[in-house]
Amino acid sequence: MTKGRMEAFSDGVLAIIITIMVLELRPPHGVELAELRPVLPAFLSYVLSFIYVGIYWNNHHHMLHAVRSVNGPILWANLHLLFWQSLIPFATAWLGENGVATMPAAVYGAVLLMNSVAYTILATMLVRHEGPDSDLAKALGRDRKGKISTVLYVGAIAVAFVAPILSLAVYVAVAAIWFIPDRRIERRLGMN
Repeated sequence: MTKGRMEAFSDGVLAIIITIMVLELRPPHGVELAELRPVLPAFLSYVLSFIYVGIYWNNHHHMLHAVRSVNGPILWANLHLLFWQSLIPFATAWLGENGVATMPAAVYGAVLLMNSVAYTILATMLVRHEGPDSDLAKALGRDRKGKISTVLYVGAIAVAFVAPILSLAVYVAVAAIWFIPDRRIERRLGMN
């Protein structure tokens, strides 16, 4: 089965997710710069979530570029990832509306954690499908960055119940780690 249809569908879903997130932003009613202060938490949560969706889109694209084909279980694993991606607008809106509060910070982290888990499942299934000697398997290696991110999400969710601002700092730090493009696949395929 070709991978193009899966990639096109995923691109469409991610575009819709970004659109939903931006539509949740409400402009202030006044015309003064100070009127932006109340919407700042919503805007900052949108920026962080936009970066996360962009990171997943970028890495998803690179990962699919490294494989020849997909199968039925991979399609389901991809849908599993898209399910968790589709919850990002909800978690973003709740976080943005309530600022630095325990449950919104913890739920936001839980959604990020499940995205990480779903992405790992998809990557594992693609490697299994392509084989241990495939370009993708060699490029991903042990995926330390992915494993560290997952552990950081778990820790940040726990921290949200004590100091929600610290959990948000961890989410920003993980995004910063991934914001620098992961060049493993590009290097392996000679794309740079």
